[in-house]
Amino acid sequence: MKMTQRCGSDDAGGVNDIEISTDTIRLGQLLKLANLVDSGSDAKMLLAGGEVLVNNEVEVRRGRQLRNGDVVSIDDVSVRVVSSIN
Repeated sequence: MKMTQRCGSDDAGGVNDIEISTDTIRLGQLLKLANLVDSGSDAKMLLAGGEVLVNNEVEVRRGRQLRNGDVVSIDDVSVRVVSSIN
């Protein structure tokens, strides 16, 4: 799976865009790609603690498939999945 990172900020909400070159990405992979965690074990701990939101809902599954437009938040940091696939 090839992924690329492109960070851009949405002026309205302060959301950074993370561009992927596939249709979906697993939540754990996105957290690492966006530099929100250093490792899969860090992601697992945050998820188990209910600290990760996907589209404003608590998510505990590291394997959750994210698609274009999904927004992931930890504390006051938010990233949005942007797929380059048409």
